[in-house]
Amino acid sequence: MASSSDVHVRICGQEIIKYDLEIKALIQDIRECCGPQAVLMDLNSTVKEKFNQLRQRIQDMEQMAKEQDRETDKQAILSETEGHRKQMLSNQMAWRKANLACKLAIDNLEKDELLQGGDSVRQRKATKESLVQTSSDITESLMSVSRMMSQQVQQSEETIGTLASSSRTVQETNEEFKAMTGTIHLGRKLILKYNRRELTDKLLIFLALALFLATVLYILKKRLFPFI
Repeated sequence: MASSSDVHVRICGQEIIKYDLEIKALIQDIRECCGPQAVLMDLNSTVKEKFNQLRQRIQDMEQMAKEQDRETDKQAILSETEGHRKQMLSNQMAWRKANLACKLAIDNLEKDELLQGGDSVRQRKATKESLVQTSSDITESLMSVSRMMSQQVQQSEETIGTLASSSRTVQETNEEFKAMTGTIHLGRKLILKYNRRELTDKLLIFLALALFLATVLYILKKRLFPFI
C-alpha cells in the first residue's frame, strides 16, 4: 500500500503534467495568433500565471524529496523534478519563439493597415511595447529557472559529497572489521595452542605421578617383603 508521502508526490506530479499541457496549448495559441494586441496580451498573461503555478509545484515536489527518509526515494523524486524543470525551460523557449512568430504576423498585419491609414502607427507602437514587456517577462522567467537549476546542481554536489563520506566511513569500518577478524583468528589459534599444551602438561604430570607411585611401591615391597 502506498504511503501518504507517495500519494502526495503522485498528485503533485499529475498537477505538473496538467500545467505543462495547458502551457503547451497556450503557446500554440500564441503561435497561431495574428492579433489584435489585446488577445496576445491576455494569452501571455495566462501563460505567465501558468508558469508561476508550475514553478511552485516543482518546488513543492523538490521539498517532498528532501523530506524522504530513504536516499533512493529522495534521488528518484529529485530526478523526476529535474525532468519537469528541463521541460519547463523548453516550454519557456517555445513561448519566446511563439511570441516572435506572433510579432511577425502582427507586423505583417500592420503593414497592410498602413496602406489603409487609420491608427496603425499607434497600434504598432503599443504592440512593440507589449512585446518588449513580454520578452522581459520571458527573460526573467528563464533567469528564475536558471537559478533553480543552479540550486539543484549545488544540492546534487552536496548529496554526492555525503555519499562519498558515507562510502569512506563504510570502507574504514570494513578495514577495522578485517583487522578485528585477524585478531580473533590469532586469539583462537593461541587458545587452541594453550589447550593442547595444557593437555600435554596434564599427561606428563600423570605419567610422573604414576612413576612416583610405582617407585614408592617398589621400595615398600623390597623393605617389607625382601624375599618376594
